[in-house]
Amino acid sequence: MMKDIATPVRTKAILEKYGFSFKKSLGQNFLIEPNVLSRIVDHAEVTDKTGVIEIGPGIGALTEQLARRAKRVIAFEIDQRLLPILNETLEPYKNVKVIHQDVLEANLTKAIEDSFHDCEEIMVVANLPYYVTTPIIMKLLEDKLPLKGIVVMLQKEVADRISASPSTKEYGSLSIAVQYYTEAKTVMTVPKTVFVPQPNVDSAIIRLLVRYEPIVELEDEDFFFQIVRASFAQRRKTLLNNLVHYLPNGKEQKIKIEEALHGIGIDGKRRGESLSIEEFAKLSDTLAEIVNK
Repeated sequence: MMKDIATPVRTKAILEKYGFSFKKSLGQNFLIEPNVLSRIVDHAEVTDKTGVIEIGPGIGALTEQLARRAKRVIAFEIDQRLLPILNETLEPYKNVKVIHQDVLEANLTKAIEDSFHDCEEIMVVANLPYYVTTPIIMKLLEDKLPLKGIVVMLQKEVADRISASPSTKEYGSLSIAVQYYTEAKTVMTVPKTVFVPQPNVDSAIIRLLVRYEPIVELEDEDFFFQIVRASFAQRRKTLLNNLVHYLPNGKEQKIKIEEALHGIGIDGKRRGESLSIEEFAKLSDTLAEIVNK
């Protein structure tokens, strides 16, 4: 078997050969510890029946580990300078396809149809660029792709927010948005020392298993997320205050909003961070009948 890409010596040799310099604007931090990469693939439970989407393959360190176990891998890379490097490092792996495109602009439904028609399950596995983590995760979920799950490395602080429970300082609209679609669990923390260049923060690996059935039934999904965003608009304000100030026509509807809260037994003096997803669903369905009229 070939030497792993993700060793300090091999990574350095590849970067020097191509005269590659890191672009801070693209959030490029490459992993140089094969054991961490192997554990990411373990947590994703990748088998020879799995099709994998990778985002930001870098010089192919994680891609290589995925290719050894998956049926097929498609990797989206935005940085043109990395294409010749990937062409060389991944040459032994015929089940990998690198696509030069920003994943946020990609038609992932078509990519899945084209590449994974003979795969039994599809996972997204990636070491995500930190500056664009949240938009990527939300695109993957909102596009309602036929995924089994998502296992990604990201900033530990963001992982904590995604997997947070009500009444904690990390809990917010991101927690609810991701947990609405998935079961979220932080499975591992990763020290900054295993990256080149070293980031300023520690990282974590989070596993998101897509729910077959939504965690709550909603009358209006868009309005539910509008209520959630309004409720967290200013964390120190009460729920009632936020809803009145940040919902369309909220000020004119103040009495109706108070009545709705009272009717479903939610104290308007509570803060948004104390409400469970189930309580937000109840609130959303009740307010939809009032505010949207």
